[in-house]
Amino acid sequence: MTARVLSIAGSDPSGGAGIQADLKSIAAVGGYGMAAITALTAQNTRGVRAVHVPPTAFLAEQLEAIADDIGIDAVKLGMLANAEVIGVVAEWLGRVRPPVVVLDPVMVATSGDRLLAPEAERAMRELLPLADLVTPNLAELAVLAGLGQEAPAADGELGTPAPPVAATWAEAIAQAEAVSARFGVRVLAKGGHLGGDTAPDALVDAAGASLVEFPGERIATTATHGTGCSLSSAIATLAASGGTGDRASSTVREAGGDDPWVAAVAEARRWLRESLRHGEALEVGGGHGPISHFAGLWSRGGTRTAPTPAEVEHEWWASIRGIRDDIDALPFIRGLADGTLAREPFLGYLTQDAHYLRDYARVLAEASRLAPDAAGQAFWADSAHGSIVGELELHTGWLGREAGTGASAPPDATTTAYLDHLLATAQRGEHAVLIAALLPCFWIYTDLGERLAAGAFGAAALDPAHPYASWLATYADPGFAVATREAIGFVTRAAASAAPEQRERMHRAFVASSRHELAFFAAPLAARRDTGLPAGTVHESATAVTA
Repeated sequence: MTARVLSIAGSDPSGGAGIQADLKSIAAVGGYGMAAITALTAQNTRGVRAVHVPPTAFLAEQLEAIADDIGIDAVKLGMLANAEVIGVVAEWLGRVRPPVVVLDPVMVATSGDRLLAPEAERAMRELLPLADLVTPNLAELAVLAGLGQEAPAADGELGTPAPPVAATWAEAIAQAEAVSARFGVRVLAKGGHLGGDTAPDALVDAAGASLVEFPGERIATTATHGTGCSLSSAIATLAASGGTGDRASSTVREAGGDDPWVAAVAEARRWLRESLRHGEALEVGGGHGPISHFAGLWSRGGTRTAPTPAEVEHEWWASIRGIRDDIDALPFIRGLADGTLAREPFLGYLTQDAHYLRDYARVLAEASRLAPDAAGQAFWADSAHGSIVGELELHTGWLGREAGTGASAPPDATTTAYLDHLLATAQRGEHAVLIAALLPCFWIYTDLGERLAAGAFGAAALDPAHPYASWLATYADPGFAVATREAIGFVTRAAASAAPEQRERMHRAFVASSRHELAFFAAPLAARRDTGLPAGTVHESATAVTA
């Protein structure tokens, strides 16, 4: 089930941080994102200009509306602007008890300025034990490490000291261990703000006495806006999804065993680092731009919406409408339909069809061998058997025994060109493209047969005394129509699930075979028997597909 993740955070109108980044991150790693807004900001990639905090009563209404209707698998906490907001969120978490809570404490700006008033920082003490994981930057980690160590201020109030920000990785680990032990929460220590060529992270769990480090080279980029928001949201989503431990590296698995938090952090870091590498390519803003949340998805899957199998079927059939119209208009088809076709070209057609079917059966067998599942293996193997046994027996009945022995006329140029196309496609070993190339022999023949049987080419084709009545009956064979529907299903499902580039290769192979079908039907009455093609456009089409 898709993880349903609620972000409780501020809004960034520039889209790089806050709930906008959270929703992108949740979606990018496979979750369903929701948002309850704690604050409205006026900001861009250069900085924050203003902050407006809506009444906390309205925040409570947002939280109750979501909890009353939608299951919440994880909560990510971001900007909680003041003590009152923190109190509302803490009370709600205590009642609802979401399975996963990740806190990204927005407390200190990159400039080092404290973003929360002292009373809000102290209110964080109530929130930390309600979280499963906290993901501070180094400055925020230092503030959290100081919580619980307050000393009386000059006016008698408790004030939060400002411990020094960790200057080394060892100091960061020590502060993370202190926070984890004091508040009973896992801490992700992040070394991105340390100097040097590396940017390590570490998952600290004092309760479990565990420390898992995640090494990483520093990525040179200015596109860092919203990295903390994005990482914490991704971790929350992946933790709620089981951590994707199967995709964690062997090193991480050895260090963290089956801990879903280790696997979630490992996968979220991989996703974040990929998104960081592509952030500058977005060319957003003049300051620190956002990461590219969907860069990996775009590069691996593209941005074009995948068609359904039904859409593929409609579009591909429409794409060869001109070829199908040209086939309908051929003298061979018209003569076959009305019975005026001379016997010699008809027998010549059958001879070439017999040659074609022998190698066509071999290509069908190769499609069976390459099929990714048992259903495909069985279908294409049965089709190969049908071509060898059923179809060739029918040809033998018309041509005599020499049709099956190779003693008749040799394959002409048209037959050879069509078979070369199919055999070359099979040789490339790409199953989806191969079955697309095989499909026109099913589809075009079945379409012709059904229309001949329905009298679409004239009533003469329905006359039992038609000289080719038994042959026409084979075109409309119900069993072949069923096989054709299965073939269409296999091909269109493969095309719908293929990447755009492969789907395009499939379509090209399908169109090329359709053109070869046109040339094959034209050849028996062609003016240029030396090429096996009619003069004019059919000849040009055939040479185009065999080039």
